[in-house]
Amino acid sequence: MPVPFETFLPYVIMTGMFAISGTGLAVIKTWQNEGKRPRYSIDQWDRQSTIQSRLDAQTSKKLLTDYIVMDRDRRLTGSLRGQTDKPEAPLGFELNNPWKLESRFT
Repeated sequence: MPVPFETFLPYVIMTGMFAISGTGLAVIKTWQNEGKRPRYSIDQWDRQSTIQSRLDAQTSKKLLTDYIVMDRDRRLTGSLRGQTDKPEAPLGFELNNPWKLESRFT
């Protein structure tokens, strides 16, 4: 006994919506990462050499700063995912310090 094609329409619509939403999310994630594949995990080199913890003077809480290597790439190229192969830093980079000044004691 044949099945009418109308019975398959909900399944086609659901499958199509899954495909459209999955493709849309992949496109948005690629666009946010400037065309590069997303970083799912950062390797041990970035973890051990770049996480700095400091004690906040006002709240006495331990804060974790950003990954310094990735922040340095952002300061060099203007983009978080950008990297450069130039051996010399651009002009003005020596004044571009990621460390924030401490507040004065009053």
